[in-house]
Amino acid sequence: MNILWAKSGTLLPPDSGGTIRSLNLLKELAKRHKITLFLFYGEHANDRHAELKATFHEVITVPMPLPAKKRGAAEAMAYARNFLSPWPYSVAKYCRPEAAKRLRETVRSGSFDVLICDFLFATKAIPWDLSVPKVLFTHNVEEMIWRRSYEHASNPIWKIVTWREYRRMAAVERRYVQEADQVLAVSENDKKYFTSYADTGKITVVPTGVDVDYFSPIAKEEIPGRIVFTGSMDWMANEDAIFYMHEAIFGKIRAQIPAAETWVVGRNPSVKLTALGEAGVGIHVTGSVDDVRPYMAESSVYVVPMRIGGGTRIKIYEAMAMGKAVVSTSIGAEGLPVTHGQNIILSDDPSEFAAHVVRLLNDRVERNRIGAAARKLVEENYSWASVVKSFEDVLEKAIRGKSSPVPSH
Repeated sequence: MNILWAKSGTLLPPDSGGTIRSLNLLKELAKRHKITLFLFYGEHANDRHAELKATFHEVITVPMPLPAKKRGAAEAMAYARNFLSPWPYSVAKYCRPEAAKRLRETVRSGSFDVLICDFLFATKAIPWDLSVPKVLFTHNVEEMIWRRSYEHASNPIWKIVTWREYRRMAAVERRYVQEADQVLAVSENDKKYFTSYADTGKITVVPTGVDVDYFSPIAKEEIPGRIVFTGSMDWMANEDAIFYMHEAIFGKIRAQIPAAETWVVGRNPSVKLTALGEAGVGIHVTGSVDDVRPYMAESSVYVVPMRIGGGTRIKIYEAMAMGKAVVSTSIGAEGLPVTHGQNIILSDDPSEFAAHVVRLLNDRVERNRIGAAARKLVEENYSWASVVKSFEDVLEKAIRGKSSPVPSH
C-alpha cells in the first residue's frame, strides 16, 4: 500500500502514549508498505524529525510558530482569539491554513491508496472532499477526556475553558467519526462510544501494543518504599493524577510507611507540579529523562491514580512488560484486558488504593507474582508486530470500500 499518514504535533521524541503508539505502528507498517509521513507542529529547537527519513519513503514537515508554553500568556491570547470559533482550541491551534494547504497539495501530487488522520487534532487540515480513502485513528474519546476534566475542575476559569472545549470537541468528534471511511479505536469502550452515533461496521478496535524487548525486566534491586508514575506531565490527565495522589492517597501510604516516596517521571511538568516536587512532601518530579526504565526498575510499585482520560494507557503495558506490580484506578486501566488481582490491582477508593500500595510495598512475593503475570500477558499478546495486522486489515477495508461501485437505486 501507498500510505499517507498525517499527524499534528511532533512524533519525536516519542515521549507520550500517542506518539509511542503511532511511531511503533508506523515502523511496523514501513517494513511492508510505502509510507509518506506528513507532520505539522510547533517549531522548536533541536528538531529531530529529519531522523525519520531513514525509515520512511518520504517525510514532509511543516513547523509553525505556535505558543511554546502550555497555559502561558501566549497560549492564553491564542485561546482568547479562538474563543468564538466552532473549533476546539486543541484542534485549531495546529490546523493553520499553511498546514492544510500543504497537505492538500501533497494528496493531489501523489497516488496514495489511503490517508490516515492520526488523532482527531489533525481533522481540520484533512482535505475531506478529495476522493482518497480516509481512516481516522483515534487514540482516545477526546470528548470524554474534556468532559471528565470539566467535571473535576475547581478553578472557575478552568471550568469555563474545559466546558467550552468539551462541547466543541464533542461536535467535531461526532462529525469526523461519521465522515471517515474507517475509524480505528484503541479499546472496546471507545468503539462502543463511537457506535452510539456511527455505523459499527466501520469502527475497528486495534489493541494497544508495547515493545516487549525494550521494556523488559531489569536485574536491578528495588528501592524499598519507592513508588513511580511515568507520563507526559504536560497532559492535564497526568497532572491531575499526581495532585489526586498527593491530596487523597499518598498521606495514607506514609502514615504506614513514613519513608515512602513517589517519583513522577515525564516531560514538561507545570510550575505548580514542579513546586510540589520541591516542597519536601516525598514526591519527586524529574522532568524529561532520557530513559524511564531505570526509574521504573528501581521502584517497588507502579501507580496510575488517574481520574481523567480516554483510550488506553500505554504506560501500563510498559510497566507490565517490565514485570512491575501496577495499582491503578479503573479509568487508568480503562479499555485494557487486565484482571484485578491477577495481573494488576484496581481501586477507585483512595483509602483502598493506598492500602493496596502499602500491601505490595511490604510483600515482595506478592508484587513479584503480579508482575510476572503482567509480563506474561503482554509478551504473549500485545507486541507491536502482533498488533499491526489488525491495522493493515482496516486500511485494506477502507481501500476496498472506496473502490466499490455505488449501488443503483
